[in-house]
Amino acid sequence: MAVDPLTETFAALADPTRRAILTRLADGDATVNELAAPFPITVQAVSKHLKVLERAGLITRGRSAQLRPSRLHGARLGEAVEWLETYRPFWQERFDRLDERLQTTGRTTRP
Repeated sequence: MAVDPLTETFAALADPTRRAILTRLADGDATVNELAAPFPITVQAVSKHLKVLERAGLITRGRSAQLRPSRLHGARLGEAVEWLETYRPFWQERFDRLDERLQTTGRTTRP
């Protein structure tokens, strides 16, 4: 059964290690060893995380001599943000009503 790209993106983002890897890749390309360094897990485990991220289209992996640097690929993140943005009016309305309620009870959300 085929999974849509948005589902793959959110599934990949559900893991904190994968989110940390993406955060690191936002600073630039990195090898598996470089990505594994700050984690208390094996290089093989990080490699599995990279495969999930690559399958979700969140990273690409290149080849440079003996190295296989990973690179952040932002298009899928953009698609996720675009989907989430459709809910902004919903939440904004709720926050505005909460702010009004707090104002009428003598409390304020603003400093």
